[in-house]
Amino acid sequence: MRSDGSDLKLFGTDGIRGEAGRYPLDETTVEMIGRALAVVLADQTGHSSSILVGRDTRESGPSIERWLTRGARSAGASVESAGVLPTPGVAYITRTSGYDAGVVISASHNPFADNGVKVFSPSGKKLADESERAIELEVAALKRGEGKVGREPGSADSPSNFDRGVRKNDSENSHLRCAGRYLEFLLDEVADGLSLEGMRLAVDCANGAASEIGPALFQRLGADVVVVAASPNGRNINEGCGSTHPERLEQIVVEKNLDLGIALDGDADRALFVDETGFLVDGDHVLLMMAEHLRARDELEGNVVVATLMSNVGLEIALKQRGITTVRTEVGDRYVLEELLSRGARLGGEQSGHIIFPAISLAGDGLITSIEVMRVLRDSHRTLSQHASDLTTYPQVLLNVGVRSKPPIEGLPDVQREIERVESELLGQGRLNVRYSGTQPLARVMIEGKDKDEITRQAQRIAAAITRSIG
Repeated sequence: MRSDGSDLKLFGTDGIRGEAGRYPLDETTVEMIGRALAVVLADQTGHSSSILVGRDTRESGPSIERWLTRGARSAGASVESAGVLPTPGVAYITRTSGYDAGVVISASHNPFADNGVKVFSPSGKKLADESERAIELEVAALKRGEGKVGREPGSADSPSNFDRGVRKNDSENSHLRCAGRYLEFLLDEVADGLSLEGMRLAVDCANGAASEIGPALFQRLGADVVVVAASPNGRNINEGCGSTHPERLEQIVVEKNLDLGIALDGDADRALFVDETGFLVDGDHVLLMMAEHLRARDELEGNVVVATLMSNVGLEIALKQRGITTVRTEVGDRYVLEELLSRGARLGGEQSGHIIFPAISLAGDGLITSIEVMRVLRDSHRTLSQHASDLTTYPQVLLNVGVRSKPPIEGLPDVQREIERVESELLGQGRLNVRYSGTQPLARVMIEGKDKDEITRQAQRIAAAITRSIG
């Protein structure tokens, strides 16, 4: 790190993330982040900022929210708590209620011990890189005792008063108001004219932020809903459930003879699906069915779908057969959104279930995705399995390799030799991608090809080279 602290790196591809209680999610650093956010917003807007804070159901969420709120208020910001609310719900309320920023305390699909801080701008987009960098610089300055003074005298609650629940009623009322407005938006605007009468489905809420609003949404639309994993206790978020563990949902859909299942993640910004046969329908399948639907309605601007490097080559082939161009980005929904906005495109997403409809929302939203999938099923009079069968996927292997550092892949000779060897073996009949996780100390090796056993061996060779070099 340089002497000015400017090499401090807090933000990854999806905000700040780590183990709750440890740097950078320890009390001191989180409070500095809150203060830095308020200072940066005040510099940008010329007035004391207003901030909305929401969180998922992790046991560490209230403490991290308290620390961040204390820091922001000490720099003159006003802070309102939305309580437990899906990430896209916070983005929606921020966009429509005039807040200068929305903050989500969540680690998305990670285990309960992790947590994170995501920041949304008034447009509902994740905070720009330049603003994240300014926050990092201000935190570095605070660590040196050189931070800026807020534009107004600090107005933070003392920890003792906050902990005693002086604002408990206000917080509860704010949560009900925010959750109600988000649900109304989903029902009245996104799902306008859609009826799910006669449809039987299961909703796996991952014991996360959508545990209340998810089942309520589909019940209000008329569906017969089987609720799965909607009893959060602070530690069971994403545990054996949700989009990262859909096995139980697959079993329930088949055993109860349901039409489909919806698997959300901890903060409900992504959704995967299970068709009536128990087959897992991922984001690539959703992109294909939505692309066909939008094009048929002359709403697929430019006949373009934005996907990432992780989307299966089968999606690209299927779209090309339909006269639709695939544009790939780096992994991360923020990169998908940037490409969508730069092209004026209408549909993009990730295989993991982050789907973005920029005409509706600039945030990935598992509930919006679910509504749009239901609309396609109703309009097409086809089952989800029939839509899923339209996509032929190549076998894919994805290995996660623990690393102690993240130097450029091309600067690791042993790894590069193995990558070049595998690429020559694929002979243009597959696809290889090696990258680092943006949120965890992992390297990800992804290979697609015709022979599952062969690409598994190839991936293992590359993973072993990574382990020898930086494991």
